[in-house]
Amino acid sequence: MSAMFRALENRNYRIWASGALVSNIGTWMQRIAQDWLVLTVLTNYSGAAVGITTGLQFLPMLLLGPYGGVLADRYRKRVILLWTQVAMGLTGLALGLLVVTGTAELWHAYLAALCLGIASAVDAPSRQAFVSELVGQDNISNAVALNSASFNTARLTGPAIAGVLIAWVGTGPVFLLNAASFGAVIISLFRIRTSELAPAAPASRGKHQVAEGVRYVRNRPDLVLIMVLVGILGAFGMNFPIINALMATTEFGVGPGEFGLLGSIMAVGTLAGALLAARRAGPRLRFLLGGALGLGAFTLLGSVSPSFWLYAAVLIPVGLASITFLNSCNTSIQLSVEPQFRGRVLALYLAVLQGGTAVGAPLMGWIGSEFGARWSVAAGGIIVLLAAVAAVVVVSRRNSLSVRDNLRMVFRRRREPAV
Repeated sequence: MSAMFRALENRNYRIWASGALVSNIGTWMQRIAQDWLVLTVLTNYSGAAVGITTGLQFLPMLLLGPYGGVLADRYRKRVILLWTQVAMGLTGLALGLLVVTGTAELWHAYLAALCLGIASAVDAPSRQAFVSELVGQDNISNAVALNSASFNTARLTGPAIAGVLIAWVGTGPVFLLNAASFGAVIISLFRIRTSELAPAAPASRGKHQVAEGVRYVRNRPDLVLIMVLVGILGAFGMNFPIINALMATTEFGVGPGEFGLLGSIMAVGTLAGALLAARRAGPRLRFLLGGALGLGAFTLLGSVSPSFWLYAAVLIPVGLASITFLNSCNTSIQLSVEPQFRGRVLALYLAVLQGGTAVGAPLMGWIGSEFGARWSVAAGGIIVLLAAVAAVVVVSRRNSLSVRDNLRMVFRRRREPAV
């Protein structure tokens, strides 16, 4: 099998990946349906309401994610995932029934987003750390990249399917299909051979386990750099479901089909980035910094794109840059963190990433509503670009290199330290 897909040689990982792909398609369908429902049915094109919905979905990760990491380090991850998948499926089912029966109100969408966020705060650390149990240490980098490829394959198809279904039958059936998609993950978890898993030794019980994880990160400058960058990029550079909805409706005057198409076009770039990452043996600092710089620059370019199709084209390098950055961060953590801390550190990483989105999404939605969608895109691009340049300066000082040398390292092929 090609080195790009070597993790698929593992039977358990193949089963897990197939179930995750189906569920991811459903998740992306629901994301499009949720934003469209709030934007066009439950409100009169309120970007702030869409931002609040997104914020409620990601806020629990900021508040509860670290405790989800403690659970991941202490208990069997497979069992945790079974319960969280059931909870998320029931939430999607409830909202779908409300929409289909015509009784959905804005607060229902808010509550459903919050419930999904709570379940995700428990699910995400276990899901991320479960990869190492499936494939072992040698194939973690490839498995993480293939997970991203699966997620972005779903991102390529899910929004397009959702756009067609919304235009055809409305948003309600999309929520119901997403609820059914969680069954694929549940079935895959039952089919996995538990005897072939490689679980880490569970963390011992004790007080202040979240604080232990925080201290572990604080004593690792490389992890601190990742957390700071992820927080800024999550808050200001990864709100494209919101700004795409605003750009599609207020700037370009298109419908749900074209809105869904934007997500699929962006996924072309993210899928390409994930597949390129699958070919690499491990993380590289230049990919992390280059991804951050590229995300800021191309987002800024998108803010001045004069037409729908030019804006859509810019989303391809935006997607490639964002997934290059995130893959480098995730792989660095998976490979460099001690197993007994992996769940908690991944939980902190996800809390910072999604918590940043929870903080930034309402702000970016408000900017889009008050000043126009283009200003929201431009503000995000400028902030991300400044943060990336600052990171280059910090790394230059840490490695005793000039900023020029670090920029050369980012844009040229040469040997450089792992993150």
